[in-house]
Amino acid sequence: MKPAPFDFVRADSLGEALEALHEAGDEARVIAGGQSLVPMLNMRLARPSVLVDVMRIRELCRIEERKGQIVVGAAVKQVELERWSPLAALLPLVASALPWVGHAQTRSRGTVCGSLAHADPSAELPLALLALGGEVHLRNRRKKRVLPASAFFMGMMATAVEPGEMIEAVAFPSHPMGTGTAFNEVARRHGDFAIVACAAIARADGTNRLAVGGVADTPQAIELPDPADDGFEDALNEFAWSLGARDDLHASARYRRDLVRSLGRQTVEEAIAWRS
Repeated sequence: MKPAPFDFVRADSLGEALEALHEAGDEARVIAGGQSLVPMLNMRLARPSVLVDVMRIRELCRIEERKGQIVVGAAVKQVELERWSPLAALLPLVASALPWVGHAQTRSRGTVCGSLAHADPSAELPLALLALGGEVHLRNRRKKRVLPASAFFMGMMATAVEPGEMIEAVAFPSHPMGTGTAFNEVARRHGDFAIVACAAIARADGTNRLAVGGVADTPQAIELPDPADDGFEDALNEFAWSLGARDDLHASARYRRDLVRSLGRQTVEEAIAWRS
């Protein structure tokens, strides 16, 4: 299939992009790498009347360290973040997750913020952002606002972005000393959508955070005790059931719950081992 007709604005400045979004309102969509949006256009799952291309806007092409955060602009490609030399030291969880994002060919074009804007419940970058407690920086013609990941993802492929607004950047907290992280995923083939993906953070104070994608309509996270504690299995089992897994063409609900329990434990244990 081919997309429905649309107007195309190739913005050379942030002001130009925001003005175009303001004029078109909810009829506009931002396009950057297009790895998520273009297939939706071709299948006519999305029918914007205006596409606003932001890839030429220099201020959106930056990766910066700011006050304990790594801020990634809306035009930064996934491969650019993957090859950013401080990534493994400052964002080891993201460094572990990025190789699971599609394939090298799609990462060479797809953007970090574009993956977040698509809000696929099986996507790795939204999961990593939620696990780390990161933020999304939004902007329209008149104002800016910052939302935590937990408030940004509203449902399956639905976000809190309002008409006339765009994602300007995403901010990941820098890796604290004494903290361990791990990322694991089960898919039918590498690069396919995750059946279940797990991201874990083992903190220096002995507490653990596990985030799971591919099961609920949005990535979900839970605080867990040490795996050796009596309450760990019960808490993880309750979490697996709370995600509301469903049967589909890729896996049964029962299999997904089993993966949350087994892969979740494995990922938490790996994060603890990496911490120590």
